[in-house]
Amino acid sequence: MKKIRLLLVDDEPDFLTAYARRFKRRNVEITEASTGQQAIDHVRENEFDVVILDVMMPEMNGLETLRRIKAIAPDLPVIILTGHADSGVLIEGMDMGAFDFLLKPVGTDELYFKVLDAVRARHRGQP
Repeated sequence: MKKIRLLLVDDEPDFLTAYARRFKRRNVEITEASTGQQAIDHVRENEFDVVILDVMMPEMNGLETLRRIKAIAPDLPVIILTGHADSGVLIEGMDMGAFDFLLKPVGTDELYFKVLDAVRARHRGQP
């Protein structure tokens, strides 16, 4: 299997470092972004198979980042992570085209398998 190209977006440096290390061990090529604008810039400049995106970030929140990513790459699956089970945010994110939502803290295995699901769905042509 070819390497999965993953954009990991979170404003918490410890989260980025820990999950980047864990995913690299699973044959995943990681690009990190700590702001929504960095994520958008990466999507404009690179090809990714999937994005993991935190909702709560300063300056530009995850939903606005999702909206802008989808404007650039409509078929790019985006998995939203949130520390707060807010049904309004969940519904809005899914309406904007998020692939799925997961609550933090999330286990590495659960997140990795969700990434695999997103990549498989994209290759099958599903949203």
